[in-house]
Amino acid sequence: MKILLVQPKSTGFTGQVSKSGKAGIARVTLTTIAALTPPPHEVVIHDARLSEPDYDGDWDLVGFTGMTCEISHVYRMADEFRQRGKTVAIGGYHATGLPEEAAAHADIVVVGEAEGLWPRILSDVANGGVGRQIYQNEALIDMRDMAIPRRELLDKGMYKYANTIQATRGCPFDCNYCSVTRFFGRDFRCRPVAEVVAEIKSQADKRWMFLDDNLIGQAKYAKELFRALIPLGIKWGGQVSLALTKDAELMDLYAQAGGRFAFIGFESLSAKTLKSVRKGGNHPAEYARGVRQLHRRGITIMGSFIFGLDGDDVGVFKRTVDFVNAAKIDLVLYHILTPFPGTKLYEEMDSQGRIHDRDWSHYDTGHSVIHPRGMTSEELQNGWYWAVRETYKMSNILRRIVRPDPGWTLRLAANYSQYHKISRFPRPLHPEKYSNPPAPSEER
Repeated sequence: MKILLVQPKSTGFTGQVSKSGKAGIARVTLTTIAALTPPPHEVVIHDARLSEPDYDGDWDLVGFTGMTCEISHVYRMADEFRQRGKTVAIGGYHATGLPEEAAAHADIVVVGEAEGLWPRILSDVANGGVGRQIYQNEALIDMRDMAIPRRELLDKGMYKYANTIQATRGCPFDCNYCSVTRFFGRDFRCRPVAEVVAEIKSQADKRWMFLDDNLIGQAKYAKELFRALIPLGIKWGGQVSLALTKDAELMDLYAQAGGRFAFIGFESLSAKTLKSVRKGGNHPAEYARGVRQLHRRGITIMGSFIFGLDGDDVGVFKRTVDFVNAAKIDLVLYHILTPFPGTKLYEEMDSQGRIHDRDWSHYDTGHSVIHPRGMTSEELQNGWYWAVRETYKMSNILRRIVRPDPGWTLRLAANYSQYHKISRFPRPLHPEKYSNPPAPSEER
C-alpha cells in the first residue's frame, strides 16, 4: 500500500512555521507510525503547515494526527480525501478525547497509543476493509523494543530540534487540565536505558529534545539515564517537575549529562489555586530557590504559567510577570486555561456552562474560550496579551538573562525569537488595568 501521513497546521498563536520555513521541534508521532509500517508498504510524510497535501495522489491510506488547535485543519483535509474515495485514519490527543466526533471525518479513529494498533489497521485496510471504526489498545504498551522513528522521512533542515525522543510515558499527577493521563495513562513507564542510548547513538546530531511529560518522574530511573548519557557528549533539554530542584544529585547529573535547559510547569503562584487543579506538589514558596539551584548548574529554565484558574483575579498577570522577572526565569510560556476535550476540566466546565467558544482552532492556550471566576473572559484575554508583551520587553529580557552563569547565548537567542513573535500579537485593551491592578482585597 501507499500511505500518506500528514502533519496539520494550527491557526492559533503557537505551532507556526516561520516565513523562512523553520519550525521548532520535530514531533515523533508520524515518524513512529512510519517505523511501525513494515515493507513493502511505502510511506510519505507531508507537512501541511507548508503546503496542502496531494489530494489526488494514489494513496491507499491517509493518516492524520492532531492536537485540538489543529483538528479543524485535520477534518477539512480528511473530508477532502474521503470525497475522493481515500481511506482516512485520525489519531492524536483530540481524537482520543472525542473519538465519536473524529469518526464523522474518518474511516478509522485511533484512541491513545498507536503501537499495537497500527499493524492491525494496515492488515484490515490491505484486506479490503476495516474491522471496526474506533481502534484502542486494551492496555498500555510495554516500552521495550520500541520502533525507532524514521527521521529520514523529515526535512531535518526545517527544525531547530530534529532529533526528538521519548524515554518515559505517563504521569501520576493527573492534573485536571492536562490531557496526558487520558492519552498515556497514570502509570509511569520507562524504556530500558540501553535502548534510549542506542537510539541516540544512531544519529550523528548531538542536539536532542526529550518529549517526555516528566523526564524525572522516577528519580532512580532518571539518574541511571543521565549517567548513561554523560559519555555521549550530547546537549539536550526536557520537561521536568519541580521535584528536580529538591534533589542535588539529580540536578548535578542532569547538568553533567548535557541537560542545558528544563521546561518546568510552575503554573501558579498560589498554593490554594494549585491544589484546586490537583497540582499540589508545587510549592510557590520554593520556586525562587529552585530556580537559583538550576541556574547555578548552568541550566536554562523555560517556565510555564496558567492564567484563568479559579482563584485568579486581574492582579494575577502583574504578580506573575513581576515574579518571573525577579526570579530571572529565562524563558516563559503563559497559557490561558483551556478545557481540552478528554480532561476533567472539560467535563467540569462543560457541566457548569462555562465554555463559551468551541471553535477548536482557538484551543491553543492563547485564546480565552471560558468564563473564568475572578474576571471576565475579555479581561483574561487582554491580561494574557499584556503579560506576554510585558515579559518580552527588551529591558525585561535583559534583566532576566544577564548573569554570570553560562548559557547566555542560548537564553538570548530564545528570548529574541519570542520577542519577534510577540511583536505580532494584538495589543491589550486598557493596559493600565494590568499595569496597576487594584489590591487583592479590592478585587472581585
